[in-house]
Order: sequence, then structure tokens, then C-alpha cells
Amino acid sequence: MKMYVILHNIRSVQNVGAIFRTADGAGVSKIFLCGYTPAPIDRFGRPRTALLKTALGATDTVPWEVCEDTAALISRLEREGINIVSVEQHAHAVPYTEHILTHDTAFIFGNEVEGVPDTLSEAADAIVHIPMRGIKESLNVSTAAGIILFHAVSDSSH
Repeated sequence: MKMYVILHNIRSVQNVGAIFRTADGAGVSKIFLCGYTPAPIDRFGRPRTALLKTALGATDTVPWEVCEDTAALISRLEREGINIVSVEQHAHAVPYTEHILTHDTAFIFGNEVEGVPDTLSEAADAIVHIPMRGIKESLNVSTAAGIILFHAVSDSSH
């Protein structure tokens, strides 16, 4: 089973770099950099050194694609038979440990402050969340990606 990552409007190059590194470790097939999410190479063809430094070479081992329109990407991936799972605090979200992976899956992670917009979450096949036990309602996006991706690896090996 293949895993994909969709990063929607992530602001921080360090978060993107950390997600690349995690994606490499988890065996992600491709990362889609959507909206204003920074890519390893900027629009002028220059490397983003802070992202590359954080990724520690994972931008060379995990294929990536820049996509301006996240909704169009979701439609495209669904036509290709890939399940879409939004990772977000949402009224219809289930704990990530209760979601069973049955097909190739693309996980959507959203902006550090605003998360995944409702329109994208509701277009997904499923919405999962990481239950929080403390005062804070969410985790850093790169931490959340690590939890979700490595759980998916564990879940798919059973």
C-alpha cells in the first residue's frame, strides 16, 4: 500500500523539511506541496537552504510535486483510486487509531494555525484527529505528520 502526503498552505520551511525527513523514514511515495507551501526549490530555481538543511537529503529521496490547487489535486488522486484522509480537528473526525487503511492513501496536513480548511476535509474520504489530553488543542504539523505516517506504516503491516 502506498502513502502520499499533501501539505496545504504550510508556512514554515523547517516544518516542510522535517516532514520530508519523516516521509522518507515512513516510506512515503510522494509529497504534494500545495497552495503557498514552500518547495525545496523556489520559483526562481534557487534552493531553499533552511528547508534542505532540515530535510537532511530527503528532498532527493522522496519525490515531490508543486500543486497550486489542493481541491483539484484531491479530485485527481481520487480518480487514480487513492483514498484521501484529512488530519484535522473536525466534528466528523475519528481518532487516527480507529481509521483502518485499506487502499493507497494520501494524508492532508494543513496550515500551522488554520489547519485543513473544512472544504478540503469534507472532500476527503475520511477525517482523523490525534486525541489531545492536555490544554493545547493541536500539535506542530511536523509532529502530527510523524505520528500519523508511522501509525499508517504500522497499521498497513498487520
